[in-house]
Amino acid sequence: MLHLRLITPAERTGEVLAVLDSCEGVTNIAVLAGAARVPRGDLVLCDLARESANEVIARLEWLKEEGSIAVEELDLALSDVADKAIRQAPGEPEDAVVWEELAQDVRADSRLTWAYLVFMTIATLLAGIGVLQNSPILVIGGMVLGPEFGAVAAVCFGTLRREWHLVAGAFRTLVLGFAVAIGVTFAGALAVHRLGWISGADLRIHGELSFIVTPDRWSFLVALLAGVAGVLSITAGKSAALIGVFISVTTIPAAGNVAVALALGAWPQVAGGVSQLALNVAGMVIAGTLTLWVQRRFWPQVGQRSSLRPRP
Repeated sequence: MLHLRLITPAERTGEVLAVLDSCEGVTNIAVLAGAARVPRGDLVLCDLARESANEVIARLEWLKEEGSIAVEELDLALSDVADKAIRQAPGEPEDAVVWEELAQDVRADSRLTWAYLVFMTIATLLAGIGVLQNSPILVIGGMVLGPEFGAVAAVCFGTLRREWHLVAGAFRTLVLGFAVAIGVTFAGALAVHRLGWISGADLRIHGELSFIVTPDRWSFLVALLAGVAGVLSITAGKSAALIGVFISVTTIPAAGNVAVALALGAWPQVAGGVSQLALNVAGMVIAGTLTLWVQRRFWPQVGQRSSLRPRP
């Protein structure tokens, strides 16, 4: 269940209540007349099934300018009428995508922040050390820590909605994030190389880590599957599934390998790492965009409006 808090001009409160009354999955409606101060108006509260959120928000979109719409996730709702509202709403809550919520999330994840750069850099440093030590544990640690999928999801969402400014901003975050992370890791690898801690002989990727520098059809297939799983984990709120996506794709390991290989002058491995990185990002963007399109187009409980017959 979701909790909806609306501030509406007093003269339009009746219109808001008519919308709430006509939508299935809405319950626990309460009105506090004149309670709102900034902006001034009435405060309307209600609970609604997640599957009904898109319809309600779409029909009350004018409140963005004249009032306010706030949506909160309810962790626990003990109510027979709430259970009835969930049953009345079309589809299953786990399958419903609240598109305004997703838009807000991906826009936040596409911003280039200090925290994003720090996480990218630490993840790439871990992967670079893992490559040098031939340690799958360190490489996986870097993969889990990397925050790049948020920007990838923003590219997918922006492409679906044709919001090219969002696509450009998210792509900029991806490019600059990898550039900074690779640059810092390169500087660190070059420093320890000058100190004599590592040499070209240490960069012999083999065995379980050979996938980092050998992009092939399987790499692209894994990226496609990860793109689908990643988008579904975000839209369904399954954070545990997203960790599996991070462990599957080879973006951070490839970036770490590129940085170390540049410092040691191992040019064939630089080319392999760059190719692997580009292949994985492209596969995730293609699959993620198609997944969002399918969710919006073919799942009735996700992409279509619920019936709007008045409830008894």
